[in-house]
Amino acid sequence: MQLSDVDLNDLDRFEAGQIHDQFKILRNEAPVHRHRGAPGQEDYWCITKHADLKRISKDPLTFSSEEKGTIIIDPEPETLPGLRQIMLNMDPPRHRQYRAIVNKAFTPRMVSDLTDDVDRIVTRILDNVCEKGECDFVNDIAAVLPMEVICEMVGVPEEDRRAIYELGNKMVGFDDPDLNPEGRNPGTGDDPQAASAEMFMYAAKLKEIYTKNPADNLTTALLNAEVDGHKLSDLDFNSFIMILAIAGNETTRTVTTNGMIDLMNHPSQQEEIANDLSLVPTAVEEILRYNPAVHSFRRTAMKDTVIRDVEIAEGDKVILWYPAVNRDEEVFDDPDTFDIRRSPNEHLSFGVGEHFCLGSNLARMELRKIFEGILRRLPDMEIAAPPRRLRSNFINGVKELRVKFTPTERVG
Repeated sequence: MQLSDVDLNDLDRFEAGQIHDQFKILRNEAPVHRHRGAPGQEDYWCITKHADLKRISKDPLTFSSEEKGTIIIDPEPETLPGLRQIMLNMDPPRHRQYRAIVNKAFTPRMVSDLTDDVDRIVTRILDNVCEKGECDFVNDIAAVLPMEVICEMVGVPEEDRRAIYELGNKMVGFDDPDLNPEGRNPGTGDDPQAASAEMFMYAAKLKEIYTKNPADNLTTALLNAEVDGHKLSDLDFNSFIMILAIAGNETTRTVTTNGMIDLMNHPSQQEEIANDLSLVPTAVEEILRYNPAVHSFRRTAMKDTVIRDVEIAEGDKVILWYPAVNRDEEVFDDPDTFDIRRSPNEHLSFGVGEHFCLGSNLARMELRKIFEGILRRLPDMEIAAPPRRLRSNFINGVKELRVKFTPTERVG
């Protein structure tokens, strides 16, 4: 492959998992590369080196999340005010104010308090599939734990949780025809914008529930929160609920699925962990590095600047590629090798700097618990049919993964 063959707009390559040869070319030949935009979209700079992504992420005044949002698609001007109310798309100092509102719910102590609940959920998940000998790993195992945990934290009633899961799928799968048949341009209302509107409507329902009956959950905390002496507006509140529901569910589900694929593709390492569960923590870090949940995030240059002697102009679109930096040869030995014992492991899958993942402690705990449960109870799990991957250069997702295993008895 040559530099001229690189095409990060070709979503078929992402769906097929054929991206790392492209990233290797960029890292070695053009680590700051100007890439043509997709049809109707701005050209953009590709950032594929570990040090450069760290530098950009730690300089939000030069590289803004708020100016045009954080996904690769160029926003319509009329959508920008709403996008800027989502914490993921904020810059300091506003971002720090809003982050502080929910930060206490994700401290190591608070996550530790959830451990017993997570153990019970994992037991129930595996009990529901263990006697069958086969299942769809995505929907039957990977999706359930993060959905249950974040919905419990937010206070989503059990009967509504599946609907929240499906709305989240539509919102992150905007380029996948299975999840959004109408694509980016709404025709019937079955599109990402309609899903966002529906999520906002659901947030209003939660607000009504917990205004009347306050509870010990994140929704009540948001209703009582203040920024600069003022309660959150309806738009602020709805945006919080939306990002918590998606970020707390989609990313952990994706890493769980990708990680199980990587283990099943390396059966000797899968067997090694099954025989020694003390390896799970380092294996989780390698799973996070090897196939991160997020392909890309966007920043916008707020002034003329230079990266690796390349001039970036004010207003330029800059795309951070996480799978690329996680295989940077200057940081990782033998980076294309999956190694459950890799240490140190300085992956950037949770980001770095201002927008370091708020839920990283929770995600790590959930990942350790689900893999401990699977490898203890279903240690011979293997792939039964090729995974169906998400058609996206934003989320590194899997829509379906059929697996098989030796049936075992329920324990719950």
